[in-house]
Amino acid sequence: MSIGARGIHHIGVSVPDIDKARTFYLDLLGGVELGEPMEWRGNPFIDSVVGLQGSAARQFMCRLGNAHIEVFEYLEPRSAPQNADQGVNTFGYTHFAVQVEDILACYERLLEAGIRVHTPPAMEGISVLPDGSKTGYAATYCRDFFGNVFEIMEIYDDDQVKPVWRAGAAANLPA
Repeated sequence: MSIGARGIHHIGVSVPDIDKARTFYLDLLGGVELGEPMEWRGNPFIDSVVGLQGSAARQFMCRLGNAHIEVFEYLEPRSAPQNADQGVNTFGYTHFAVQVEDILACYERLLEAGIRVHTPPAMEGISVLPDGSKTGYAATYCRDFFGNVFEIMEIYDDDQVKPVWRAGAAANLPA
């Protein structure tokens, strides 16, 4: 029997430098900050929720289109350094994807900002029909300033990959 989940509210990511993460998620990706940032230290309730003893952290939440991302910098206990080249085949959450309007312009902007992109997007996945409309999608994986993987996608009508956004329309939710 289902637990009754109605959607994904947010994903959480732990980073070594929350100020640099703000630059990435808010300035570069265009996230909109939600509420006041949080900080805690010595909070038994939060320790029990996150499963850490003596935790201390700084946090902010932002909205990216149809989803939220919660970003943490744990000051205590401090994490071991992150492997910025960890393969996406490693068990656990591997990446999140953002839909963009113009993947080539996005790709160039990410390179200018110093973001590592695994490979240029292959535009062969997008077809232009005689009436000028487009079908298909193009995508590529990138890594934020810390090595966390994210995907950029330009999506049109496609049987396999459904867009969450369309120019001039609100968010598209699955039927």
